[in-house]
Amino acid sequence: MAITTAMCNSFKTELLGGLHDLANDSLKIALIKASPSGTYDKNTTNYSEVGSDEASGTNYTTGGQVLDGASISLSTDTATVDFTDEVFSNVTVSADGCIIYNTANSNSAICVIDFGGTVSATAGDLTIEFPTADASNAIVRIA
Repeated sequence: MAITTAMCNSFKTELLGGLHDLANDSLKIALIKASPSGTYDKNTTNYSEVGSDEASGTNYTTGGQVLDGASISLSTDTATVDFTDEVFSNVTVSADGCIIYNTANSNSAICVIDFGGTVSATAGDLTIEFPTADASNAIVRIA
């Protein structure tokens, strides 16, 4: 099916309802396998929807790993969240995208990211590099 990079609509409403604290909650990032059977986009609401489409491989842990270094700032009039680039160490895995989700809020989806193709590592590191956290590029931004 398909992965479309988007901030999840459920996250937007949950954020306004006070259910997320991106600076302090435990956020995770999980990989979505190459050629997933499901569709992941703005309508994704929870990590559990990934199910059998989560990547698997040597040294990759189901559920992904903790996303470090969430930093909230303001770029012009846009609030942004920056994350430390995430390294999946010594893995053999392939993925077409990922989901960022909040374990402190029942695994609620924050966003899904399409890698634009399959990325992989064989007994090596797979690094997710986050773009510059500014008004035009941050993965999580509110204008």
